[in-house]
Amino acid sequence: GPGPGRLPAGEEGPLEGGPPDHSYSLSSGTTSEELLRKLNEQRDIIALLEVKMKEMKGSIRRLRLAEAQLREEIREKDRLLHAASAGTRKRHGL
Repeated sequence: GPGPGRLPAGEEGPLEGGPPDHSYSLSSGTTSEELLRKLNEQRDIIALLEVKMKEMKGSIRRLRLAEAQLREEIREKDRLLHAASAGTRKRHGL
């Protein structure tokens, strides 16, 4: 027959033997309606997290583009400074 915490096929009842007292654990008297509600809440949370992840990926992409532009500006300014200092040394005979 069915072992401890199991029900014969076709019967609904409380689940037993879950992890103790965590926010994701189920009490021994959890009904199928409560399970369905919890499942739907978790699906909603997952959907929100997926939206946030897409937003964050977009932000990361924009930051990387901005970083690349800033690095290019720094390289250009370094070239100008180097050229200017090389010209100054030549004029002063250094």
